[in-house]
Amino acid sequence: MAQPLILSSLPLFPLGTVLFPGGYLPLRIFEVRYLDMVRKCCAAGAPFGVVTLSQGNEVQQPGAHEVFSRTGTLATITEYSSPQPGLMLIRCHGTRRFRTTSEPQRQYGLWTADMEYLDDDAPVPVPEHLVSTAEALEQFMETLQRRGIPPEQMPWQEPMQLGDCGWVANRWAELLPLPAPVKLNLMALDSPLLRLELVSDLLARHQIGPPGKP
Repeated sequence: MAQPLILSSLPLFPLGTVLFPGGYLPLRIFEVRYLDMVRKCCAAGAPFGVVTLSQGNEVQQPGAHEVFSRTGTLATITEYSSPQPGLMLIRCHGTRRFRTTSEPQRQYGLWTADMEYLDDDAPVPVPEHLVSTAEALEQFMETLQRRGIPPEQMPWQEPMQLGDCGWVANRWAELLPLPAPVKLNLMALDSPLLRLELVSDLLARHQIGPPGKP
């Protein structure tokens, strides 16, 4: 299978959410600036960047100013359909994290960025005091399966990596009802172990699953 094209400059999609590496994101595309972008990304096998809005709306408003995070995640399009003219439905997979170094705005208000990659999470085994956090995630997945949720509609896809700190932390961070700035801070952390420890504390605070042992 051909690898997606990776660029040092890429188009950006500012959203009110956070895409984590390994995560999946469905999008409904209808703005002119993104319709052309998606066509070009699909044709070239290239990703685009998802960044988190701190000011402005996902749908461009006349005279509105958009402000977004410098840290984001590459999104590779895995599913594409166009049920009617002017409408695209896509599903994206988060891959590498990046940090923008400049963000010029192009025709129709499309943002692009010069960027540099952030290091991928190093594989870190889940320590004993956080195993319950990984087990709670597995139990949640099993609950969805018992409810008959189709595999393609699951919040993540196989293979699960329940023994890896970064993967478990990212999946919980996607699921928890946290403000976007909190999720963004978690995603940007260099340490997957610290990310999982913080997520475990948040789980205990929200009384979701068994808290980690002290």
